[in-house]
Amino acid sequence: MENLKLDANEYLPLRDVVFKTLREAILRGDLKPGERLMELQLAAKLGVSRTPIREAIRMLQQEGLAVTIPRRGAEVAAMTEKDMEDVLQVREALEILAVQLASEKITKEQIAELEERLKAFEQAVETAEVKQIAQSDIDFHDLIYTAAENPRLVVLLNNLREQIYRYRVEYLKDEKNYPRLIEEHRQIMQGLKERNEQYVVEMTKKHMDNQAVAVRNIIRQQE
Repeated sequence: MENLKLDANEYLPLRDVVFKTLREAILRGDLKPGERLMELQLAAKLGVSRTPIREAIRMLQQEGLAVTIPRRGAEVAAMTEKDMEDVLQVREALEILAVQLASEKITKEQIAELEERLKAFEQAVETAEVKQIAQSDIDFHDLIYTAAENPRLVVLLNNLREQIYRYRVEYLKDEKNYPRLIEEHRQIMQGLKERNEQYVVEMTKKHMDNQAVAVRNIIRQQE
């Protein structure tokens, strides 16, 4: 917790600033699994009142980054295989639906934009900045969601994104995964370009399954 410092942003409510600060600390590993999130201590460290701390912890719980233990209080949640598998199982089903719809409805302009986002992802990989790579990955998939033309599906996927962000970051910390990720993105894009629903579904499933295997191994190593 020594490195904990409020990531001030005048355009965000204080609870969101505190949430982002704690979230980044958990993802970086500055706040470790099992470490208690004590309101008074965090408030003193960040120079804020207990109210935004309490609200931020509640937001962390919604993402699965924190849990409340009876008679102990809130603490940083451990990553477990069961949690990971539950989240990725739902994500895979929604992603497959998204690419099925997108393979029918995606426009030439969106294909061109998807190619640009794939290039942006490849450039982000060269930086080795995990946050930038994660955002470029999100941008790539977001365009596919938009092409599906189903706003309710987009809402579900966006809600799920927060729950999988921790696993996405862990996956992207390993540079050995980058070449495979780029190739999988290319395959998905090619399937959409050809409007080949069966192929793009197969490639999306492979994409999800490879991530699940990699994250499962990370969790086992941490245990």
